[in-house]
Amino acid sequence: MDEITILIADNERNIRIGLGALFNAEADMRLIGEAVTGAEAIRFAAMLQPDVILMDIHMPDIDDMEMNGVEATRRILNTSPHIGVLMLTMFEDDDSIFAAMRAGARGYLLKGSLKVEILRAIRAVHSGEVIFGAAIAQRMARYFAAIRPAHPSELFPELTDREREILNLIAQHKNNIEIAKQLSLSDKTIRNHVSNIFNKLQVVDRVQAILRAKQAGLGRK
Repeated sequence: MDEITILIADNERNIRIGLGALFNAEADMRLIGEAVTGAEAIRFAAMLQPDVILMDIHMPDIDDMEMNGVEATRRILNTSPHIGVLMLTMFEDDDSIFAAMRAGARGYLLKGSLKVEILRAIRAVHSGEVIFGAAIAQRMARYFAAIRPAHPSELFPELTDREREILNLIAQHKNNIEIAKQLSLSDKTIRNHVSNIFNKLQVVDRVQAILRAKQAGLGRK
């Protein structure tokens, strides 16, 4: 069983203690560090290279008031894109949610989530999935449902019809193998299309591509 190494970034001591006890009770998880500010999170991430970081948004820092969890996430993933960042926070407003996802976070949970939810999210993020708590998922569903669907030709004019089709399937959380099978194309062809999509949209990974696609109304089955 692969061990998931975890860094907690939260300025609340009781939260860190509770999460640490939760993770250390799991056979496949190990807490390797704790940070209380965004600057510490960046430093410990570079030094410890955890598999997953559980990141709060609001972490006051008297030396750098701008260094919140979102900015820390952006800087961490700029140098260590393989680390999975899962936001665990009190903030559930749209601005905070989308800012975190644009920064590259792979998931978003609210403090007060059930322990089983947090553990499931840690494992999902570690495996490369994108995950949201139930309350956040409902909020995002309402947000995207309110967006007026655009005509396909109006969406991402820089993409070809095939690339838009593939982006739509990416937004449905399908992996390359599933897309290749559905479109009767080779895995290599799909990889090339996905690379072209990322370059044209100026995104670095599937999380950001999914966010862009869903904001445009793609991904509906």
